[in-house]
Amino acid sequence: MELSHISDAKEPLKIRGWLILIAIGIIVTPIRTLYIVGEIYPTIFADGTWELLTTRGSEFYSPLWAPIIIIEIVADALFFIIGICLIYLFFTKKRSFPKWYFGLALCSMLFIFLDAYAISFLLPDIEMFDAETTKEIFRRLVWLFVWSPYLFFSKRAKNTFIK
Repeated sequence: MELSHISDAKEPLKIRGWLILIAIGIIVTPIRTLYIVGEIYPTIFADGTWELLTTRGSEFYSPLWAPIIIIEIVADALFFIIGICLIYLFFTKKRSFPKWYFGLALCSMLFIFLDAYAISFLLPDIEMFDAETTKEIFRRLVWLFVWSPYLFFSKRAKNTFIK
């Protein structure tokens, strides 16, 4: 009597249906991150903003500016690298993809809140949750509360990410 094949031996499903929307999102996100980083950070260093914010005696100086900007750069770099890894995990249909997707969504959501909170100390007259920050929070909420549960609980996702 031959034993039936265990789930590891079956072939993963093709990427179809709602997974196509997740695929588009995970491809666009690192590209978008690169675009935003390319717009913001070179300008800060090229136009004298860095010196204005980080030089003692400057009108806009705060000892918090340098660490905040450096942490933002490092975080964006990490989110970009993890985003590229996520693309690999997705298209190779790795079992760990849903967990990494959820982890990135959760970490990026927390980072948005912490960053906005830190900036609010330095710029108390600026609205903490401006339109752009609110839009980013909404994106991450969709990742967390729509796509992550779909990846964890749908049959299609469970039968796609099996390697």
